[in-house]
Amino acid sequence: MSEDKKTLIIEGKEVEFTNEPNLLEVIRKAGMNVPTFCYRPDLTQFGACRMCVVEVEYPNGRVMVNSSCTMPPEPNIKVSLNSQRVRRIRKTVLELLLANHDRECTTCEKSGKCELQKYSEEYGVRKIKYPTLTKEEMAEIDDWNPSIVRDPNKCILCGACVRACKEFQGHAVLGFANRGSKTLVQPMNGRKLAEVDCVFCGQCQAVCPTGALTIKSDVEKVWDEINNKEKKVVVQIAPSVRVALGEMFGMKPGENVIGKIYAALRKIGFDLIFDTNFSADLTIMEEANEFVERLTNKGLLPMFTSCCPAWVRYMETQHPDMLGHLSTCKSPQGMLSPVMKELLNNYHKDYTKENTVVVSIMPCTAKKYEAKRFQLRRDDKFETDYVLTTQEFARMIKEAGIDFNNLKAEEADSPYGEYTGAGTIFGASGGVAEAAVRTAYYMVTGENLKDTDIKEMRGVDKNSRSKTAELDIKGTKVVVRVVSTLSEAEKAIQEIKNGTANFQMLEVMACPGGCVNGGGQPRSCDDITVKEQRAQGLYTEDKELTKRRSHDNSDIQRLYKEHLGKPGSHLAHELLHTTYADMKTGSYKDLK
Repeated sequence: MSEDKKTLIIEGKEVEFTNEPNLLEVIRKAGMNVPTFCYRPDLTQFGACRMCVVEVEYPNGRVMVNSSCTMPPEPNIKVSLNSQRVRRIRKTVLELLLANHDRECTTCEKSGKCELQKYSEEYGVRKIKYPTLTKEEMAEIDDWNPSIVRDPNKCILCGACVRACKEFQGHAVLGFANRGSKTLVQPMNGRKLAEVDCVFCGQCQAVCPTGALTIKSDVEKVWDEINNKEKKVVVQIAPSVRVALGEMFGMKPGENVIGKIYAALRKIGFDLIFDTNFSADLTIMEEANEFVERLTNKGLLPMFTSCCPAWVRYMETQHPDMLGHLSTCKSPQGMLSPVMKELLNNYHKDYTKENTVVVSIMPCTAKKYEAKRFQLRRDDKFETDYVLTTQEFARMIKEAGIDFNNLKAEEADSPYGEYTGAGTIFGASGGVAEAAVRTAYYMVTGENLKDTDIKEMRGVDKNSRSKTAELDIKGTKVVVRVVSTLSEAEKAIQEIKNGTANFQMLEVMACPGGCVNGGGQPRSCDDITVKEQRAQGLYTEDKELTKRRSHDNSDIQRLYKEHLGKPGSHLAHELLHTTYADMKTGSYKDLK
């Protein structure tokens, strides 16, 4: 045994440990587990729920009950995970939580996925001996926004959402209010999420163990459109969905199921199926062109990427004085929707602006908000009609009775189905910048980069939320900063404001690791390796594709040749670019 390794005893088994942050991680590393509501590996330790308590016997014979998520591992201790005393404490915790909980489980969005429900079943809690919550005591449900539903009656005060909001995004939209039995988690002064500076990233609901925070569902509305014979329903599917959806059907994280996705969408009843990877390539054509113009014509630098709607809203509410740094390019979702509504009729005559319904399937709850932005309307109609998250799409597959695992792979439709590896890697932190550099280099030099892989921009784990890459474009030095989480973005902004920034491009994704870990993806907060596996799935597809640069996409070349002319043209600006608004003054008209 090496000198840095120590041992302790868990359930009679000798277990080694080194630098694990707490006893709970040692227990999990040993292949065992204890229940917890508040512990998330990517967040600070909190110890609020007391479900992870274990009985610890010290070498001096002293026996204590400790929360395993806050206790550092110590050598030579003996740990009991399920002693009578520990089980009694956990059961009491469950009974107290259930007494103050809206227990209409069958109609809850989290039914079947709720940790409170799961542990209550496991510990055989059938009766509640404490006074229970009455209908008159229930709080108002907050669903006055397009992305997230907040139900205080199902909150167990674990604090995971509060920490996620503060630690990932930095400005603490959610917090604890009141004291004692009247304690609540809510935005400041009890306001609705739409009335504060929430960016709708969905990381709060991603870590929520119950139905207190859930995704606002548009599934029924989409079914109604599919069943409306007067409508043509077209759909686009985002890059990172393909490496996460399979998890909801028992597959491994990172397994690329895009062919099965196309097949499932057709079985559900969508009329035409396109891939948002195509418009990721389109975004790169416009964004790389904009960056090259700013770089060569002494435009405002650094240029910020604009694909993440949570980041865009953060800029509008927190730093409106810096909106000029944002690329004017719409996100891939925002680009493909107007292209389909305005130009699809040239290839599919039955599809008009009036009868075409555009649905997008995204890893992101903030995309629901983005679709409702007043800047993304044409003729006073939304360009994207509905946004479904990966979780909602999985629900539709199950509702339709589709055997997803045994579907045969199919292809997307034309003309917006072809994509390159550059479009695929958009789903991982660093992917947008890497894809942009591949094409920007070509636009400046007329040559392709010798090494397509820019590995300095890659990495989605906790230790790579900020990365800097330096490139040489025929003698021109270009420095690119890549960050995920708005906490890291704020650090980069402060560098710009104090004059110490040395980068010309800033890529920001609000979710840790990028879209692979978006708020609408399958749950991943218990295993920090999941987002790494999903990202690797995208990089693997990029490596395997024949075309890996956006400017090599023949469907993109066709779109410019037949309709747009060239990147940055008048029609390109009309369809593919947008404007931003100062929302720091409290103007929230885009949500009303």
